[in-house]
Amino acid sequence: MSLESYGVLKGNPKDWRYAKGRSPHFQILMHDGKMEHRIAVNVRSNMPPSVLLYFLDDDFVHPITSRLMSLDMGFHPLEGHREISLDYVRGNLFDLSAMKTLNHNIPGSDNDLNELIRDYFQEAIRSGGTVYAFGKRWGPESYLQDSCFGFRPGSGIHDVHMNQGNSRKWKDSDAPYHDGGLLIHLLQDDRWVALFLAFQSQCFVTNAVTGHCIEDVAGEAADTDLLVPERCVISAGTVRIVAALVDPAGDDPGLESITLFNASPIDISVDDWTIVDRNSRTSLLKGRIRAGAGAKVHLSGKGAQLYNKGGSISLFDEMGVLMDEVNYDKEDIRTGWMVVF
Repeated sequence: MSLESYGVLKGNPKDWRYAKGRSPHFQILMHDGKMEHRIAVNVRSNMPPSVLLYFLDDDFVHPITSRLMSLDMGFHPLEGHREISLDYVRGNLFDLSAMKTLNHNIPGSDNDLNELIRDYFQEAIRSGGTVYAFGKRWGPESYLQDSCFGFRPGSGIHDVHMNQGNSRKWKDSDAPYHDGGLLIHLLQDDRWVALFLAFQSQCFVTNAVTGHCIEDVAGEAADTDLLVPERCVISAGTVRIVAALVDPAGDDPGLESITLFNASPIDISVDDWTIVDRNSRTSLLKGRIRAGAGAKVHLSGKGAQLYNKGGSISLFDEMGVLMDEVNYDKEDIRTGWMVVF
């Protein structure tokens, strides 16, 4: 089974956010002339080897660029359109051996993947450049605003990386001509910038029909078991923070609690999700919330804390994407009472 909803989004970049969290994504806000979209670019793997491979060409020349320019603004499904799709292995886009590793968060300036992506998008925003984001689409999501930039309805692109040669566990997402990537057309210079990303443990020798990793000459499959690609996106607002006991009767540690509600029709695992307070203290979540049900999270006092003079509570999924966020003031708090959001 190939990546569902694979395509390219053409639009103008408007804003960006650094990648952060347990599974960081560099976030890009785009507008296609009619609506806004968020591009979530994975810059780190959840499991070792965690640092991504990348290839950047700041003067990209390829026949695909002229085909892209003829597209209207907006999202374009690319099933059956190989001539305008990305394929790292067989698309002659770049030299695979030239890919390098780069951490997303290195102390200092202008030395990591976050800053590399930032620089080109800042230039594109300043000069009115056009961005072509390849990957899997989510949305538009009725009634839900975007978890990062706040626009409504939520919509965007993820899986902006190589999408073939995956480990056995995830090979159902393999497909030729379904790779993600970013192409930027800088109009002032009539110059193209291309960024291609892959997980270190992905296999670069793949079947032309399935996209699966091809066994090596010894008959053993390439070692791709360390790869953990992005899971399916759980939409922001699916799990909401609905109440909090900020000032319990008695000593606060161990008595403060937050109530979450799963508004969706499916059970949702919150393993490795995090609760973050206004001072960036975190508490790690485990377990599942049943469809249409709530769950109470008791805070131990060693992680996230609820402050009696007011504060904020943020809920992030295991990829570091903001799912919900609430604020409360001192006037909202009554001893022993839940603050309802």
